Amino acid sequence: MFVDSHCHINFEGLADRLPQVLENMRANQVTHALCVSVDLETLPSVLAIAAAHDNVYASVGVHPDHEDAAEPSVEQLVELASHPKVVAIGETGLDYYRLEGRTIADMEWQRERFRTHIRAARITGKPLIIHTRSSADDTLRIMAEERADEPGGVMHCFTEAWPVAERALEQDFHISLSGIVTFKNATDVQEVARRVPIDKLLIETDSPYLAPVPYRGKPNEPAYVSHVGRFIAQQRGLSDDELGVATSRNFFRLFQIPEPQVA
Repeated sequence: MFVDSHCHINFEGLADRLPQVLENMRANQVTHALCVSVDLETLPSVLAIAAAHDNVYASVGVHPDHEDAAEPSVEQLVELASHPKVVAIGETGLDYYRLEGRTIADMEWQRERFRTHIRAARITGKPLIIHTRSSADDTLRIMAEERADEPGGVMHCFTEAWPVAERALEQDFHISLSGIVTFKNATDVQEVARRVPIDKLLIETDSPYLAPVPYRGKPNEPAYVSHVGRFIAQQRGLSDDELGVATSRNFFRLFQIPEPQVA
C-alpha cells in the first residue's frame, strides 16, 4: 500500500484522463493521493476532483513561482481551508532558482506570501506543504520566525543535503521524497532517504513532473509513487510493504485523515 502525498492531477495531461489515472493507482496499490493547489485561479479544479473521489484530498495555497497569481490573504486561506476535503495549506515556500536579473532582496513578495500561508496554517491547525528551491536558509529562517512548527507540515519534493533535512526535522517537519531519489546522480537525496526517521518520511510524485526511473523523462502520475517507495525500501533495507505501511500511516497522521481499516 502506497500513498502519493503530493500530485497535480488537475493539470492538463492528467485531468483529461482522470478515470485511467485513478485506475492506474489502484493497479499499483496506491490507495490515496493529495492534489495540491498552486494558485487560487485553478483551485476550483482541485476541489472538484477531491470532492468527487473519496481517496483524493486537496490543499489550498499559491506557489512561490506563480508571481502573477492572485495574492491570498490570511483570511481568504482560512476560509478556503474550511472545505471538508482540504487537509493542508500550500504549496507555499520560497524559490530563488529563477531570479531573472533580480536579486534575492527583490523577492520580498515571496517571503511575505510565505508568511501569510504560515499564519493561515497556525489559525486552521492544518499542516503546511513547503516548497524550497535555492532558498533553504531563508525558508527555514521564516519557518522559525513564524512558528511553523505549531501546525507542522512537510518539506515536499526534498532535494537538499542531509544538514538541511536535519534543520527541518528539528522544526518537527516531515520530509517527502519524489522520483528524483531514483536518479543515479541524486546521491544527496538518497542519503536523506536512508537517514530520515521512518516516522517523518513521506513519498510523492509531484506529477505530472519528475517521473521516477524507469519512466524518467516521461509524464508522471500517482501510480508511479510505488516506484519511489520501492526504491527507498531498498535503500533502507526494508520490504516494500514495510515502507508503504509506514509512509501511508505518516500521511494519514500528518494530514489528520482517518486511517482506512484493512480487512
